Amino acid sequence: MAETTGEGAQGGSFFNKERIKYSPEEEARLERQHFWRIIDAFRFYRVHVQEQVKRAERQFLSLPQRHQNLLPNVLSNLARISQCADHNQDILQAIVHNSLHMFENIEYGEREDPRKVRPSTTFDMDKLKSTIKQFARDWSETGRAERDTCYKPIIQEIQRLFPSDQYDVSKVSVLIPGAGLGRLAWEIARLGYICQGNEWSFFMLFSSNFVLNRCEKVNSLTLYPWIHQFSNNKKSSDQTRPIIFPDINPQSLPLDADFSMVAGDFVEVYRDSDSWDCVATCFFIDTAHNVIEYVETIWKILKPGGVWINLGPLLYHFENMANELSVELSYEDIRTAIVNFGFHIEVEKPSVQTTYTENDRSMLRYIYDCVFFVARKPAELYFTEEEEDEEDDQQQSSPPAAKSPRREGTDMLT
Repeated sequence: MAETTGEGAQGGSFFNKERIKYSPEEEARLERQHFWRIIDAFRFYRVHVQEQVKRAERQFLSLPQRHQNLLPNVLSNLARISQCADHNQDILQAIVHNSLHMFENIEYGEREDPRKVRPSTTFDMDKLKSTIKQFARDWSETGRAERDTCYKPIIQEIQRLFPSDQYDVSKVSVLIPGAGLGRLAWEIARLGYICQGNEWSFFMLFSSNFVLNRCEKVNSLTLYPWIHQFSNNKKSSDQTRPIIFPDINPQSLPLDADFSMVAGDFVEVYRDSDSWDCVATCFFIDTAHNVIEYVETIWKILKPGGVWINLGPLLYHFENMANELSVELSYEDIRTAIVNFGFHIEVEKPSVQTTYTENDRSMLRYIYDCVFFVARKPAELYFTEEEEDEEDDQQQSSPPAAKSPRREGTDMLT
């Protein structure tokens, strides 16, 4: 099922602990309403940025003329920002066009006047701006260094745990919750593993659908992800510098690659026990209302002997949001819960420094001091000693990684 609640405090059903139960008709109405709210945000983008530019122009023109005369390039730079916003809007319109019928089993209908631009909240516009920066992180050469620090440790660990000379990797299933624009999942699928990305946010789903299914020519498209940053710019040109994408052809996966993206809430979509060989989470677990629910779900869906690989900080997304459940736990507490569930922590690096959608020319840069760990769901919980010895013999010859069953009724994007 595609996401059925809002991106946060705006426009969705709230969590207390249990989600409010609606009739199927009301659920469909709320989901349709939410779908169009996000479409409206994409369409409102140009107006929103132009309002920012006009405000900056008014502020500048309110200065004494002698001060304005000292700054001959300010108005031309603001005009350039407006032009960049127009170009970004063209890309966003293409994303919207390719999103209206993206789900296999759901149609949301059409608005009475699809050309009408409806105002969006600041919250939704901030989400959209963040999504634009995701293109730099996931699908541009600009984001390569960031991908190397975030994605490469996960990929290397998967290759270490399921090496191609010991496993038939085409039968090793890897799940990526919070897949964003899909680059990490795509890279894992390119190595021959079964890989499925899961994403909840329509902002991300629309954008990943576009880049994964509609972009073929390398470095053929341009975005200006930094124009919204009016502070901490060393040069005016830094604000309007472009990124080009995709840095690789997303259509270049091998013909036999098993790669998919599924829309929906992680804990609602993935309920089948003992289904996945590996779950890899990158900058994900702090998106939970209750992070222990994530731990519980991962424990349930991993096969006996399966592994959970995690890298990320704990910047809880729902902290300080009105009407939202948010339990902010330390890593120490989460680690205790992981162990108490029965996981064996095999690898643990408490300090992996990385960035997230970083503007590398900004005068303000955030460094996340992340935790990286590998936790295994023990196979011995499920087998007698005799069966365990037999299992060990099998592993030496052909490790038992089997293709995970796909759930019916999920919204497949690729």
